[in-house]
Amino acid sequence: MTQATKRSVLRWIHLVFSIPILGYIYSPFDQIPQYASVTRFIFVPIMLLSGFWMYVGVLFAIIGVSLWLTAYWLGGPGTAILSQVALFAAWKIWSVIRRRRQPS
Repeated sequence: MTQATKRSVLRWIHLVFSIPILGYIYSPFDQIPQYASVTRFIFVPIMLLSGFWMYVGVLFAIIGVSLWLTAYWLGGPGTAILSQVALFAAWKIWSVIRRRRQPS
């Protein structure tokens, strides 16, 4: 599979799995409990996995999704969002340090 094909497949997975999330956000308030657990534990992790995979790679994607699920399960949505912010900050610091160590 070429890189362009892989990006295209991941992009479509990302877009298709974001549609139920939009439905969850804009659905009437009385119908939200029906979709809550499926959206939180199926659609969001798959969307995160495909997005992270496109952005920095499969290892970061697996770490990001497992961190999201663990933080959401233990601390709720605020903790899960903060865990993603911390993960991106750690990735940025690591990538800057790695670039500085490479000889010019």
